[in-house]
Amino acid sequence: MAKKIIMPQLGESVTEGTISKWLVNVGDKVNKYDPVCEVLTDKVNAEVPSSFSGTITEIVVQEDETVAVGTLLCCIEEEKQTGTPIESKPVAAAQNEETDDSTMQSAKQQRYSPAVLKLAQDYNLDLSCIEGSGTAGRITRRDILQIVQEKKQSEDSPAQSPSQSLSQAAASVPDIAFPSESIDALSADHSTIHQADEKIPVTGIRKTIAKRMVQSKQEIPHAWLMVECDVTNLVSYRSQIKEEFKKKEGLQLTYLPFFIKSVAETLKEFPILNSQWTDNHIIAKKAIHISIAVATENALFVPVIKDADQKSIFGLAKAIDEMVTRTREGKLTQADLTGGTFTVNNTGSFGSVLSAPIINPPQVAILSMEAIVKRPVVINNMIAVHDMMNICLSLDHRVLDGLVCGRFLKRVKQKIESYGTDIGLY
Repeated sequence: MAKKIIMPQLGESVTEGTISKWLVNVGDKVNKYDPVCEVLTDKVNAEVPSSFSGTITEIVVQEDETVAVGTLLCCIEEEKQTGTPIESKPVAAAQNEETDDSTMQSAKQQRYSPAVLKLAQDYNLDLSCIEGSGTAGRITRRDILQIVQEKKQSEDSPAQSPSQSLSQAAASVPDIAFPSESIDALSADHSTIHQADEKIPVTGIRKTIAKRMVQSKQEIPHAWLMVECDVTNLVSYRSQIKEEFKKKEGLQLTYLPFFIKSVAETLKEFPILNSQWTDNHIIAKKAIHISIAVATENALFVPVIKDADQKSIFGLAKAIDEMVTRTREGKLTQADLTGGTFTVNNTGSFGSVLSAPIINPPQVAILSMEAIVKRPVVINNMIAVHDMMNICLSLDHRVLDGLVCGRFLKRVKQKIESYGTDIGLY
């Protein structure tokens, strides 16, 4: 009996997901609870298990396609649970498919996604003549749009005479109506591609990041502030204790726990920065959950340290280490990435000295801690060399104004500059 696997709801607010990777192919046998695919939602890869034991008969959604919760992903022919032998008809059909070319082609056509079939029909394309770039040679929407664009390019090519262009266009793309939005976008992108260039597919996780960043810049009126911070005392103190701390706790003592500590404490004094914007209200959050940006080779993740204001320097160092490890091992859960109320971005870790970070909605601000560098400064009318750092704040001007944010930055600066041998680690 055929059973269906649908896109699960992997969180209360999740309405859609992207197939990042199929772990099975048509014809594969799976047991109940075996993972069949990886789904990306809100930057998390979660495995979707099979609810049945049986054979994969159809894969409906292609890799990198985004579909709504409840959408059919694949079909499974369920194994019979009784001792009665399974009918031989499906087996015979499968054997015929392996030996009969026409039947194989028919089966391949049945695995086209609805989006691919619709595009092929709209553009009058023969799918049997198209080589797919997807898993196991499957044809994707990207393949169809690329072919359409190439035909459009050949029609408009300046290297051909007008008669050649018209004759070739008439022969190759008869009566094709090109959707202006998709073709214009593809034309702008494709026209700059040269033979030696590489086209890199946009993965599901990159699409999610792009969507959220565009949403933030379009919906949030960003403003920006920056202050200088003298971290000479903190640099000296950390240098004295970091080796002993590593031997005792097995953790690297970075500057980030000190920065998060100062921010969490200051958010208690300025709760409006620990708020969220909704259509009709500004919601001041009581809990202080600090999001931290963690970069991998191909993406940026923002796990959350819950109740950061209640943690010591050691507690924050441990939480940061755990989140970074889980991020780089691909083991982040939905809970790890939700609930953040304010973001701290340690851009100084890769040498940045000035940045204008993009706010992570629905939060209303994000703080960047830049690289610590030695600079000449004036102290009591004398020039001295100190360890200095820039602190950059992007704010949502619908909620926050320069005055309160300036005071917030000034207080964070005061706390960081006061850190020295008297600060407790536990």
